[in-house]
Amino acid sequence: MAVLSVSSLRVGYGSDLVVQAVDLDIRRGEIVCVLGRNGVGKTTMVNAIMGLLPSMSGSIHLGASDLTSVPPYRRSTAGLALVPQGRRLFKELSVRQNLEVAARSPRKDGHGWTVTEVFDRFPSLARRADIVAAALSGGEQQMLSLSRAMVTWPKVLLLDEPSEGLAPIIIEQIAQLLGELRRSGASILLIEQNVGFGLSVADRVYIMSKGAIVASGTSAELEAEGTRLERFLGVGH
Repeated sequence: MAVLSVSSLRVGYGSDLVVQAVDLDIRRGEIVCVLGRNGVGKTTMVNAIMGLLPSMSGSIHLGASDLTSVPPYRRSTAGLALVPQGRRLFKELSVRQNLEVAARSPRKDGHGWTVTEVFDRFPSLARRADIVAAALSGGEQQMLSLSRAMVTWPKVLLLDEPSEGLAPIIIEQIAQLLGELRRSGASILLIEQNVGFGLSVADRVYIMSKGAIVASGTSAELEAEGTRLERFLGVGH
């Protein structure tokens, strides 16, 4: 059974349809990546999954729970956690405060860290625990944003463009971290336009174009076939 299932999801702004009847699912312990160029509707889709935007139609299930009509805070308590594009930290709060405001007790069916475990895992954050988030580097801010989601002990982690604006060495660190999370049994929906990064970490991939899913398969299948990557993402083979 899928841990997250999205069926026939349609989302728009006013009368403008942006996301067109999207179907996708994530199994436990799997990284699924939605790849697409800028402006094709990826962020609109993930914001609708989190409940930050209303859907026009379709359904969203977390396990057996129907989240389609519930508000974002209930989706969060049910086990969804979003690392948004642009990080959106509480910039005037300290690193520690950003974590403590989100932290929850561990749940048996979730995967996450305590605040202490975050500092053990990321010594640079520990050294800056009492520094405001605005003073962190871009890479440190991304690690803090991801950690803030993980201290909620989510069932499914939603990551929107985590590689955006980061140096290659930081992107590699994030890739390694996502691999560790997958091996621990975490379920992750990754939204990306960085094709190389997305293919390197994902088990399965959906390609989005003009608000619709136009192709899907394992990373290996899409790389080997190549045509759809070139057609929809501009990646030559």
